[in-house]
Amino acid sequence: MNESIFDYKQFHASVALDLVWTRHFVHVPVASPCTYLGTSDIMDCITLGRETNDQQPTCDPEEDAMDLGMHTFNHTHMRKAFQLMNDMRSKNMLCDVLLVAGNVEVTAHKLVLASCSPYFCAMFTGDMSESKAQQVEIRDVDGQTLKKLVDYIYTAMIEVTEDNVQVLLPAASLLQLMDVRQVCCEFLQSQLHPTNCLGIRAFADLHTCTQLLNQSHAYSEQHFSEVMLGEEFMGLSLQHVCGLISSDKLTVSTEEKVFEAIVAWIKHDKEARLEHMPKLMEHVRLPLLSRDYLVQIVEKEALIKNNNSCKDFLIEAMKYHLLPADQRHLIKTDRTRPRTPISMPKVMIVVGGQAPKAIRSVECYDFQEDRWYQVADLPSRRCRAGVVFMAGRVYAVGGFNGSLRVRTVDMYDGMRDQWTTVPSMQERRSTLGAAVLGDLLYAVGGFDGSTGLSSVETYSYKTNEWMFVAPMNTRRSSVGVGVVDGKLYAVGGYDGASRQCLSTVEEYNPVSNQWGYMADMSTRRSGAGVGVLSGQLYAAGGHDGPLVRKSVEVYDPPSNTWRQVCDMNMCRRNAGVCAINGLLYVIGGDDGSCNLSSVEYYNPATDKWSLIPTNMRNGRSYAGNLSHHLSNACLCIQTQNLLL
Repeated sequence: MNESIFDYKQFHASVALDLVWTRHFVHVPVASPCTYLGTSDIMDCITLGRETNDQQPTCDPEEDAMDLGMHTFNHTHMRKAFQLMNDMRSKNMLCDVLLVAGNVEVTAHKLVLASCSPYFCAMFTGDMSESKAQQVEIRDVDGQTLKKLVDYIYTAMIEVTEDNVQVLLPAASLLQLMDVRQVCCEFLQSQLHPTNCLGIRAFADLHTCTQLLNQSHAYSEQHFSEVMLGEEFMGLSLQHVCGLISSDKLTVSTEEKVFEAIVAWIKHDKEARLEHMPKLMEHVRLPLLSRDYLVQIVEKEALIKNNNSCKDFLIEAMKYHLLPADQRHLIKTDRTRPRTPISMPKVMIVVGGQAPKAIRSVECYDFQEDRWYQVADLPSRRCRAGVVFMAGRVYAVGGFNGSLRVRTVDMYDGMRDQWTTVPSMQERRSTLGAAVLGDLLYAVGGFDGSTGLSSVETYSYKTNEWMFVAPMNTRRSSVGVGVVDGKLYAVGGYDGASRQCLSTVEEYNPVSNQWGYMADMSTRRSGAGVGVLSGQLYAAGGHDGPLVRKSVEVYDPPSNTWRQVCDMNMCRRNAGVCAINGLLYVIGGDDGSCNLSSVEYYNPATDKWSLIPTNMRNGRSYAGNLSHHLSNACLCIQTQNLLL
């Protein structure tokens, strides 16, 4: 049956409300058996003097004289008619059918139901016994959901929420209310998150929602590094895991993530899944891993050592690395082919800051278009905060609001361009370091308004709670932090007890919950911009008392050594840092006398710094900064870069 769906957005956009966690969807029903008027049909009738057969009005006086009538379309008539019919239904006037689902009974008019639902149209106009029955039992739909859908037919309004969408969508599909089904799919799409995208994908597959299925599958590929940490991934079948990790479109920072994912999946139910290890290893592109990782991690993994088939994959990878680089292309297998994830435009987001006072403004830089633009402001003024990306959201942590050091935390949802508040930290912190390690957000050190802090606390988005972990050995405010190979580093900062800027560096091991000192930097740096690029930790700028620096040094964790690289073009302290496409960006900051709006980036291949063409709209220091991807005209966070 061919149907055209009336475009509610064009006809009644004023009554379609998008809420944060619920959606009110409005559709104008048309009293025409088994069909819907299309948008073009309606719009052709709205203009005064226009014929419904698409004939355009003329300006010919003789033709106008022959047709003195006025043709009009009263667009409120249908709404009033349906309001009256709904009033009559509530008073049980002229109702000719009683729908029964469980212990819920719903009275209605067959004509109205048939005019809006092909399911009811077939039921009441065909030869089925229900066409003459006064009471009809509706199976496979619970009573409250049936009531909502019948109310929708009469009122053109329905509320889709997290609580009802999983029963509303299949019921709308059964009754062939395809516009309700579509808005349920749109609602689920808006809820996509690394922790639920696999469940939504399975739900879409079950109910043949093709577009939602494709969108949720693409989302799981694009956010695999976060998806692999969730319970949904651990509950996948072998077939679904293979389908995901074999995709060329899988977005991962390195192939290490894929290897770690399958090891975690096997160990989640080792007894039942151990036999599947060789099958999964077929899809891990081991030759693309570094030789050090193959020797130090893969070869030592018990799941590999105790399985001859898996050893063969490791041998293949080692042979690949033994070849000269210019001959490796001769080995052509699925495991030597680099993944080619869908490229999405990347943007850089700068959150709050000091300009010269604490501000709410949030700016984004679009690399493709070379322009800055505004997104939703912070709920309150915030500078000297920690800013991170975690599980598809941006978090602004602590900071200074212009009057007080705060412990509050705001979360940004790019799909909605909206900030919301999450539980506060246990201590007030400004000039703190913030980073994500595993699935925890770490708030490191800072200043509480009276003293520098050595304490560290973590936030879990799964439990929505903050907890203290081991404190650092040294109090550090204006500290930079970074994560490399599962370890958290606290770099430099200021020790209020000794009143000194620091050159010391501490490493945190989450397994042992201990901090230890590592090699010192060559110079003292407070307010340095710290970022991670290619497994190395960069400390850019900062200051030592009145001296603001433009020097940059790099820490190599395996050798526990620092080395100097090329100086920045400008002296900067309290700048933001993030890594994008193999380049390290340093954003804003101040030079000791004024805030900076410029942005420069470091290319390790050339050991040079360059300025991007377009400055921020405002000079900012103490701003949070990160990079992420832009998808479907919404801010969809994807990469894990450090915010300082």
